Amino acid sequence: MQVDPRGPRFGAYVTTVVLVVVLVTGSWALLAAQAVVFAIATSLGLRYAPYGLVFKVLIRPRLAPPRELEDEAAPRFAQGVGFAFALLGTAGYATGTTWLGIGATALALAAAFLNAAFGFCLGCEMYPLFRRITAKVRSEGKVPA
Repeated sequence: MQVDPRGPRFGAYVTTVVLVVVLVTGSWALLAAQAVVFAIATSLGLRYAPYGLVFKVLIRPRLAPPRELEDEAAPRFAQGVGFAFALLGTAGYATGTTWLGIGATALALAAAFLNAAFGFCLGCEMYPLFRRITAKVRSEGKVPA
């Protein structure tokens, strides 16, 4: 599926705000809610992602059509990476391992901020590397295809 690249960037803006609030408040519940947002985008696709739906309904109709669309795979992978960090951070905050909650949240925040402020999607840049590694491992017969 092809997506408007402004949608994931809008999601990164919202995610940045949410993660800043998590770091200020230490709220594991808010971070868990963000993890659910990441999980929906990862498992169901960006079309059903909560922030993507807000973008589609409220923002995109007010914008000119995008110059080009991008494949959904890399931003969806990035959402999966965000999900992993949000899950780790939630576990840290919820179990009283605050340093883990802060560290995982800060790393997720850094990635979201890079996308929001500069249009640099760290998870998207990791995606081709992940694909090459998994293809190599499969070709060597270490993991069943």
